[in-house]
Amino acid sequence: MMGEEALLEALNSTPVRDGVPTDLWQDERELSRWAIRYGGGAPAEQACLRRTRGALQAVVRGESGPDVLIPVLAEVRKVPRLDAGRLEWRLEVEAERQLAVELVLAWARVQEESPGRLRPCANSECRLFLLDRSRANTARWCSMKTCGNRIKARRHHARQRPAGPPEPADTEGRA
Repeated sequence: MMGEEALLEALNSTPVRDGVPTDLWQDERELSRWAIRYGGGAPAEQACLRRTRGALQAVVRGESGPDVLIPVLAEVRKVPRLDAGRLEWRLEVEAERQLAVELVLAWARVQEESPGRLRPCANSECRLFLLDRSRANTARWCSMKTCGNRIKARRHHARQRPAGPPEPADTEGRA
C-alpha cells in the first residue's frame, strides 16, 4: 500500500519555480519514474494519476469536497487473501487505476490517522502541501527555510514601513 511519502510527492508535483506554476508530471518520463517507484509505470496510468492528483489537491485545499474522489474509487473492491497464515487485503481494480486508487486510500488513511494535519502551505504564492507532524499541529509552511522565512520577512518589512507617504519638508522662510 502507498503511504504518506508517495501522497506528498504526488501532491507536491506542481510546484512554483521562479514564480511560474510547474507540473512535473507533464514530463511523461518523470511521472513514469514516480509510478515505477510505487509499483506501476504503464503509460495507461498517467492520465488517471494526473486527474486523481488534481482532485486530491482540490480536496486538500478545500476547493472541492471528497465526493470528487468517488469516480476514482468506482467498482474498486478489497478482497481478503491468506498468505503464509496471515490475512491480507488486496485491491481489485483495473491496472491503469491501481496507483490512483492507492493515492486516494493513502489520503483517506492520513485523514483518519492524522486529521487536519495534511494541508496546503500558508504561503499563497506556493502550491505545495505539508503533513504537520508537530505535537502542537501548528506548522503553516511547506518549508520554514523558504516559505516561512519569506512570509516572516514580508511581515517585518510591512511593519517597518511608515504608514503614509513622507511629509514634505518645510521650505518656507528659508533663504
